[in-house]
Amino acid sequence: MTSCFHCNEPVLTGDQFTTIINGQAQSMCCPGCQAVSQAIMDAGLSSYYQFRSEPGNRQTALVPEQLSQYSAYDLPEVQQDFVHKQGAIDSTSLSIDGITCAACAWLIEHKLKPVAGVTNVLVNSTTQRALVSWDSERIQLSEILQIISKIGYQAAPYQVDEQEKQSKADSRKFLLRLGLAGFATMQVMMFALALYTGYFTDLDLQFRDYFRWVSLIFAAPVVLYSAQPFYFSALRSVLSGKLNMDVSVSIAILGAYIASCIATMQGNGEVYFESVSMFTFFLLLGRYFEQAARQKASVSSSNLHKLVPLTAHLCHEGEITEIAAKQLSIGDIILVKPGEVIAADAEVVTGQSSVNEAMLTGEQMPISKRVSDKVYAGTINIEQPIEVRVTALGQDQLVAEIIRLQELASNNKPTIALIADRLARYFSGTVLSIAAITYVVWSFVSPEDAFWITLSVLVATCPCALALATPTAVTCATAIFTKLGVIPRKPGIFEKLTKINHVVFDKTGTLTCGQLSIGDVQTFAGYSSAQVLSIAAAIEQGSLHPIALAFSPFYDNQHQVDTVEHHIGLGIQASMNQQQVSIGTAQFVSPGMLPISVKATQSQWIYLSIDNELIAKIEMLDKLRVDSLATVNALKAANIKLSIASGDNSGHVEFLAHKIGISDVHSGLSPQDKLALVNRLQQDANVAMFGDGINDAPVLAGANLSVAMGSGSAIAKNSADLILLGDHLSRFNDAIYVAKQTQRIIHQNLLWAFAYNIIILPLAVTGHVAPYIAAIGMSVSSLIVVSNSLRLLRIKL
Repeated sequence: MTSCFHCNEPVLTGDQFTTIINGQAQSMCCPGCQAVSQAIMDAGLSSYYQFRSEPGNRQTALVPEQLSQYSAYDLPEVQQDFVHKQGAIDSTSLSIDGITCAACAWLIEHKLKPVAGVTNVLVNSTTQRALVSWDSERIQLSEILQIISKIGYQAAPYQVDEQEKQSKADSRKFLLRLGLAGFATMQVMMFALALYTGYFTDLDLQFRDYFRWVSLIFAAPVVLYSAQPFYFSALRSVLSGKLNMDVSVSIAILGAYIASCIATMQGNGEVYFESVSMFTFFLLLGRYFEQAARQKASVSSSNLHKLVPLTAHLCHEGEITEIAAKQLSIGDIILVKPGEVIAADAEVVTGQSSVNEAMLTGEQMPISKRVSDKVYAGTINIEQPIEVRVTALGQDQLVAEIIRLQELASNNKPTIALIADRLARYFSGTVLSIAAITYVVWSFVSPEDAFWITLSVLVATCPCALALATPTAVTCATAIFTKLGVIPRKPGIFEKLTKINHVVFDKTGTLTCGQLSIGDVQTFAGYSSAQVLSIAAAIEQGSLHPIALAFSPFYDNQHQVDTVEHHIGLGIQASMNQQQVSIGTAQFVSPGMLPISVKATQSQWIYLSIDNELIAKIEMLDKLRVDSLATVNALKAANIKLSIASGDNSGHVEFLAHKIGISDVHSGLSPQDKLALVNRLQQDANVAMFGDGINDAPVLAGANLSVAMGSGSAIAKNSADLILLGDHLSRFNDAIYVAKQTQRIIHQNLLWAFAYNIIILPLAVTGHVAPYIAAIGMSVSSLIVVSNSLRLLRIKL
């Protein structure tokens, strides 16, 4: 019996309900499944059927014929590919067709933000993508897409392959508009040259009219087809009650063409067909290069998606089969051979190898991986075959989290960018007002010149360069951060980094590697080393602190531990076998103990007591990060002051501080003490605080800029402003350098944009700029801004 292609239920209706899927007619069991499968195909999601891991749910209810083209995006089995769920809040990245400038992004944001159920909207005009979050219980994704559609834009979930196809199609369409404008401009200029000779020689009236009519015909497709994007953008802007740069452009093109048509029909007056065609051509040429720049600036996020393989080797009951990576489930065991890319976030269950994590951290040196170590989708197994257990899929993988953070960073605009966008909107209105005044004044001074001078004002002062000054620069800088393994989580990072003049380091996990190991064990009261290590492991079980992880190999499940209490910065107390057991600092575990002298030593010690009686003294070993000294020296060279604030009160803090050359040392601090220290330093400085992102939450929140070492899986739980994925301190110095270069580029762009408009405006108003010169000047101005921003991508670190 035939099964339903959608839900796999038996088909009892013959060929009554079918859907064409990938060119073949597939049988459906009911009109509901037929309608849903058709909606999926209409939405361009045929790959769902190719890689789905289980059949869809049977659609018992009849789906109305008027089913929206977006309804397929509400299906859970479809959303799993591109929607990230966190509680009741869903989020996804949308690719939006039709965005031409910052005003478009502003329009979409302000149209969606008031909608009930939409929690956050960030639109990036450079990448033409939007990061949208919504309450799935109050609004569906299809409704959001419909709202965007109603304001003139086409949106769909961002999918790499589909996005590339759409980009190529858009590029071809854009090149057609550009080529048509260029061809028509050459033809119109030939006839315009003949018309211009009429100023010096006598030209028969019939020949003059003939040349004008032919010019009108050649200019028509330029005005009616090539310039369409400007009209639609201007119309959307006006309907929203705002002005953007395309309003003045559209008025200039249509006004000049209509006036020229009237002059041609009446047989008197001036015509501007060559200016209209040339203006449109140069404007489209500038937009074409801008589009190419956008694609180049945003290519890094697409590359991250592409690094995740399409297939995986599934191990099941002793057999290995190759399946689509999308068919993997949590808990599956997959085999990763040497040289292969890991298909999902997982943990090693068998074998030992090294993994290249450069796509996450920017560091080419392979990382050793053993049983229980984490590995991540997109990284490359180097040496030996390993078997790994899948722990995360799809939007829950680390690479997806990085891409979301990257988009969030590129969408969060610096304060100077928000000011520039606001000025660009006001500037458009100002230009239109100045153009109107110019026309009125010149109508009295020289009526025959009033129109073309007004046209020059509209064209020359288009605020394209002003609107482009910051988005491309920020997107390029974010791409560099991603390559470095530096992930911004919050807005304002580029501004904060340039202002930092004091850095405070935590010790464990920051200046040191944070991978503590057990050294010497000194026991008292008749206990053996094995006994005290077992007791310590039982108390520390469940904690994520580096000290707790060092004891985990000694856990043997023989001790019953009750009522564990964590005393941050001091230690842990617990009830074990009717006794009070404490582990931590000397004074914490045994208050009556004589004070222990603190001297600079290469290791730190923790103490273990039962009922306030000391039973062990345990040495904890931790290595200094290989780039700690270089990072400290580089920060000193940049005139940035340095301090250490650590909860450790042993001599190990002084030892490390002396070794790397930091003189301002504060040890034995509680989280509250660290916060008080940072607040005190903030009276005279902008302070960056390094911490592990979990235990140091109060001080990280209180610092001007908080920085955490990534450690892979902790990234989603981290609340720091900046995360160093590869755990390389030196990346912080690189981030400061990139931020300063980005700020410098933005300032250069804004200075150029303002200087150009200040210089060109009086020249245009006084009639010293011809319309075609204005078109060239405006296009060149925009190209200079975009090209200057792209210089950031050439930074070598």
